[in-house]
Amino acid sequence: MLKKSSKKKCSSLNVLIIAGVKPYIRKLDEEYMSVNQLLHFKSILKAWKNQLTTDIQCSILRMKDEVSINFPDPVDRAVQEEEFNIELRNRDRERKLIEKIEKTLKKIEIKEFGFCILCDIEIGIRRLEANPIADLCIDCKTLEELKEKQMIG
Repeated sequence: MLKKSSKKKCSSLNVLIIAGVKPYIRKLDEEYMSVNQLLHFKSILKAWKNQLTTDIQCSILRMKDEVSINFPDPVDRAVQEEEFNIELRNRDRERKLIEKIEKTLKKIEIKEFGFCILCDIEIGIRRLEANPIADLCIDCKTLEELKEKQMIG
């Protein structure tokens, strides 16, 4: 059977931990999406993007190492192929996520970050810390999910 080698584990952690920042504490008279808040989210997004890029590079190196292993047993080869397929699907998802992060960083630069694209209200700092690429407020996202659920059945 396929033997697991000791590999360096490249895992994604909580975005705030990756960025090395603490949750943002808004000052009493601070305007929503102030310069400090934009810098906070910019650092989170850049750290997240760097972590994803590192994960992709680790996967590529690991797959290159493993492809040289020739398993005589067809079951072991099939397992290896399936692991590669799963890994490639995950990397494709991460590539798409990096594109969303880059789009969000552009929104920060033009100061359109933090507001719902449908109703133009504040998304909220805590929601953005949980999902920095969110572009819908919680109400619009809930409605979108309900519509999807009704369409699927």
